[in-house]
Amino acid sequence: MQDMAQLDPGEDASLLLVDDDEPFLRRLAKAMEKRGFAVETAGSVAAGCAIATNRPPAYAVVDLRLEDGNGLDVVEVLREKRPDVRVVVLTGYGAIATAVAAVKIGATDYLSKPADAADIVNALLARGDDMPPPPENPMSADRVRWEHIQRVFELCDRNVSETARRLNMHRRTLQRILAKRSPR
Repeated sequence: MQDMAQLDPGEDASLLLVDDDEPFLRRLAKAMEKRGFAVETAGSVAAGCAIATNRPPAYAVVDLRLEDGNGLDVVEVLREKRPDVRVVVLTGYGAIATAVAAVKIGATDYLSKPADAADIVNALLARGDDMPPPPENPMSADRVRWEHIQRVFELCDRNVSETARRLNMHRRTLQRILAKRSPR
């Protein structure tokens, strides 16, 4: 697939990547460097905020949920230090409420994982009313459902009965779903 948007020659191509998934962070950093970005990485909210404060980048890709807190804290620091920064928020748990919160704080776009480098570049470089093209491989409805169930299960401290109650589903049905592999 061809990238829709390209970096302009001479444009500030500094990019901050904040994610606590180390293998994903390394792969994305390498892919973004190949596309002309000067990449700096952080694995936590604290490290992301430190980089945003000392060397505010022109672009940022921030994971919403990090081990030490919420990625939106990094977005706020970025906006404060560099108002023209273009930020894409990534998350494995796409929810309308968090998307709205991310955009209100100043995120340029919001993408669900797994997002590939081309989708991220298109979102970062889209200008004005340009809408990036829809993703080549969006998550299936079954995958979205599975991700939501997994998220609620984790938020309930892996308690099957509590998760089933919150999802308004029978406990045995939930156990069968949890025993299966994730759909594609």
